[in-house]
Amino acid sequence: MKIELPNQEYKYVSENSSECGADTAFVLSAQNKKYLQDAKDNGAHSIINIKDIAELFGIDKIKIVGITGTNGKTTTASAIYSFLLDLGYKTAMQGTRGFFMNDEVIEGKSLTTPSVLNTYKHIYQAVESGCEFFIMEVSSHAIAQERIEGLKFELKILTNITQDHLDYHKTIGEYIAVKNSFFQDEGKKLINKDEPRSAFNIKNTFTYGIENPASYKLMAYSLNNASSGIIQHFKEVVPFTSSLHGFFNLYNLMAAIGAVDLLVDEKLEKIVEVVDNFAGVSGRMEQVCELPNVIVDFAHTPDGMQQVLNALKEKELLVVFGAGGDRDKQKRPLMGRVAASLAKKVYITSDNPRNEDPQAIVDDILEGIEDRSIVSVELNRKKAIEMALDDQGEGEVVVILGKGDEAFQIIYDKQFPFDDREVVRELLNIK
Repeated sequence: MKIELPNQEYKYVSENSSECGADTAFVLSAQNKKYLQDAKDNGAHSIINIKDIAELFGIDKIKIVGITGTNGKTTTASAIYSFLLDLGYKTAMQGTRGFFMNDEVIEGKSLTTPSVLNTYKHIYQAVESGCEFFIMEVSSHAIAQERIEGLKFELKILTNITQDHLDYHKTIGEYIAVKNSFFQDEGKKLINKDEPRSAFNIKNTFTYGIENPASYKLMAYSLNNASSGIIQHFKEVVPFTSSLHGFFNLYNLMAAIGAVDLLVDEKLEKIVEVVDNFAGVSGRMEQVCELPNVIVDFAHTPDGMQQVLNALKEKELLVVFGAGGDRDKQKRPLMGRVAASLAKKVYITSDNPRNEDPQAIVDDILEGIEDRSIVSVELNRKKAIEMALDDQGEGEVVVILGKGDEAFQIIYDKQFPFDDREVVRELLNIK
């Protein structure tokens, strides 16, 4: 991707060495340094360190908020974005769902955290559009690969740390260390006080929590008819209501409310007034149909699955799920154990198998399940969903996990159209 930068000796910058030439400078980052010689061989105008051009993209003219954690990044980021917009602040957001500015979709879904230059480009667009805030999800891969080079964060947020991505990080210890490395500076931080694996520089640190004392403490809550609660922040004690379901979403809301309170000069009482306007994120605890009751969620880790299923524990659950191929294999039996312990019946199927044998993935999941009498295996995801819907009795809930609002299924290196929600609507003949 070549980006035009006016009033420079070169016309364009690029992080792709093959795009470099007499009018294009090569932007050197931790990710692409192995292609430095290739950029020179292609006649790059010059070599520029990514940090040295940060100012040209207006990074110092906008407040950047970075959110990391195993689960909850997307919902927390989206809630902050929603609250700020409703309070009258121009805001941009970058993450799993794409790139948004001032309530408009600018780009569709991509990586949770794109390349450094792509992020710089988005920040430049946000600054040009008059945005005061840039909200971004920060993945563990992005931290490890330094895809956040040169960014100055106004606020960093930790949602939680549970097992994921051990295909990349190899050990849970390494994964935890990478997450926590994001919080070792003296900048402003907002940390989940109930997360025992967190480790951070205490300077300029604020906390939020439900079980432990925190800067933003949830004093009481109710999960009847969505959720509501009472927050205490020093002498301020304020109630809020929300349409979001599930205990885990109370943490996401607490993080978002605390973050906005730290970012803007508004009374906490005014901030919580806009909480109920946030309807949640597509594909996260999304009710596709009320009768019969069908819910789709993105949960793809043992902890994520447990949180979603616990939120529905008053119901009898028929759970459809699989696990992604070419990804963390260690979590698969754990996912099986969680599903079997909380569901009336389990339907194990394909997720995004990529280059792995779908049956081998299923076999890994089955290792975590002792009582297999409640388990059905159907590798065809559409047929597995259909089986669950056919078996569904009165008052039971079909819960389809793993893909959320993804509109495709990845088999080998190809993407095929597949949306759990659309499949449900088709099978139930819902227009």
